[in-house]
Amino acid sequence: MFAIESEELSKVYRNGIFRRQEVAALTGFSIQVAPGQIFSLLGPNGAGKTTFIKMLLSLASPTSGSASILGQKLPDVRVREKVGYLPENHRYPGYLTGDQVLRYFGELGGAPPGAMRGRIDSLLGLVGLTQWRTMKVKKYSKGMLQRLGLAQALMNEPEILFLDEPTDGVDPVGRKEIREILKDLRQKGKTIFLNSHLLSEVELISDRVAVLDRGRLLKVGTVDEMTAAGQAYVIGIGGTLPESVALAARAFVMGLTQQGENITAECRTTAELNRVIDLLRANNVEITSVIRQRNTLEESFISLIAKEARK
Repeated sequence: MFAIESEELSKVYRNGIFRRQEVAALTGFSIQVAPGQIFSLLGPNGAGKTTFIKMLLSLASPTSGSASILGQKLPDVRVREKVGYLPENHRYPGYLTGDQVLRYFGELGGAPPGAMRGRIDSLLGLVGLTQWRTMKVKKYSKGMLQRLGLAQALMNEPEILFLDEPTDGVDPVGRKEIREILKDLRQKGKTIFLNSHLLSEVELISDRVAVLDRGRLLKVGTVDEMTAAGQAYVIGIGGTLPESVALAARAFVMGLTQQGENITAECRTTAELNRVIDLLRANNVEITSVIRQRNTLEESFISLIAKEARK
């Protein structure tokens, strides 16, 4: 059973005179998220990320297709009991304290009154807001509001967390702390579905990543799969590569360059890489490392979106 699954899910908004104008927010979106993963959905503004989450939470109805959470076909509002949600740009009544916000959401979610105090104490400590629990939230910084939002999403001890820009406005130290919290939740078997524009953060924490653009799924895979730069390898060597060896290698690889004690070999196959290594060893060139070259997730994302735009 998948934690989250969608099959050919589509959403079309209609407006204008007689609702004849159509905007496709999501088209044929099929995805599967295994339990206990941190799964990140990436895409430009307006790509359809929030629309997808709203349909999973039964806040919007699909035009076609189907989806399920923890094996329960949607729409089914009962599944919300197992879900925590932190929306982007969330707002709380400014006259409430942090403590009161969590109590309010705990009561809305049906948390047992007897367990409420302990749960609130635990969550405020988890997100580092214990000393500000009695401060009105209108005095909270953006980062403090994000921390409080994460605590609110955890009030009902959910099996799945939907987080929309959870580290927006949080300082670097706070972002690291939130990453550690999410990793700990993953170790406890929680599934985390993440939307974020901070791709460097996504790269550090995600098990799998999907890229969405103009409502269509472009690519899905692990971070390593998303950032692999073809068949380019950086080979560390001791000293300088003899020109005769370089010429011999260039005869069978797509490209070979040297910078300092690093050789970059562009190979069509791993067999070509092994041939380069054999050539170096046969000529007594010391090999100190072999690393497959990779882009950052941001570079891969921009390249993928740009390629789609040219179609």
